[in-house]
Amino acid sequence: MLIDTHAHLDEDAFTGDLAGTLERARDAGVGAIVTIGTTAASSRRTLEIAQQFPMAVAAAGVHPNYAAVATDDDWSAIEALSAHPRVKAIGETGLDRYWDHTPIEVQVDWFRRHLALSRRSGKPFIVHCRDAEADVLAELTRAYAEGPLNGVMHSFCGSLATAARCLDMGMHLSFAGMLTYKKNEDLRALSATVPLDRLLVETDAPYLSPAPHRGKRNEPAFVKFTAQCLAEARGMTLSDIADATTANAKRLFQLET
Repeated sequence: MLIDTHAHLDEDAFTGDLAGTLERARDAGVGAIVTIGTTAASSRRTLEIAQQFPMAVAAAGVHPNYAAVATDDDWSAIEALSAHPRVKAIGETGLDRYWDHTPIEVQVDWFRRHLALSRRSGKPFIVHCRDAEADVLAELTRAYAEGPLNGVMHSFCGSLATAARCLDMGMHLSFAGMLTYKKNEDLRALSATVPLDRLLVETDAPYLSPAPHRGKRNEPAFVKFTAQCLAEARGMTLSDIADATTANAKRLFQLET
């Protein structure tokens, strides 16, 4: 069994096909999917999906690219959602310097809110990091001063030094379809150095489709391609990687699946 630890099932790309998407995921051996909120409204929808489909659980948060238009009422909604038993994580949060949608100081404020909520709630946080490794590490280090971190670097594609620092602070690293891309030899080499008990796999569906589906809509069933690539990079079997990453996801997200 595999667990897709990061998908966006509320996206328009799945409208009219969500039940079929989940059926294909089950057929591919996926036992659970963490569907991720990006705004207050999106987070509400992820919870609705988790309540409708037993194999899905939700994460509630405001993505850094949407923080510029988020309100205090939106944050109150995230706090309320975080208390629901079907909401298993906080996020996605983090920092993004690739897109110029939200001033960095606003992103930092919202990142800190999510980190604090994670600690209060006891639920892990999910970090988005794009062209902002130094900034993200600074914020994680700041939070680490209060104790080990309970979170995951989603769709990790950073440096070996960043990976090591995140692991030192207690984080998990999750790998998505980019791991399968031919040019990403360094990322595959890095993935082989991560302790087995800190590894996760994900799709980030409907984005980042792995080979051989690159360029098409991604979906949770395709997580098996990333898991297979990870297994090959580490000289392991797919079964062993599935067992390890599933155990890690169950422990981190407190899943009963």
